[in-house]
Amino acid sequence: MSHVEKEKKKLLNRLKRLRGQIEAIERAVEEDRECARVLQQATACRGALDGFIAEVIEDHIREHLVDPASPPDSPQRAAADELVEIVHAYLT
Repeated sequence: MSHVEKEKKKLLNRLKRLRGQIEAIERAVEEDRECARVLQQATACRGALDGFIAEVIEDHIREHLVDPASPPDSPQRAAADELVEIVHAYLT
């Protein structure tokens, strides 16, 4: 089972929220809402997409770059944790 399959429900829920945010932007444009409101919604949408991307990258790192049999204090796990923190800092 791939890491995406393991987290499928959580990822799909994120995507459904993202779809709702995109639809809200579309409605705001159709209704000629003020630019600040449209930009605020677009920024929120970008943040949600960045969060989704960060989650998939984190799952990939933990599933494919770290041996599950390695001890919790192994250098590989520490490096993976550091990389996950960097990804989250950059994307979220």
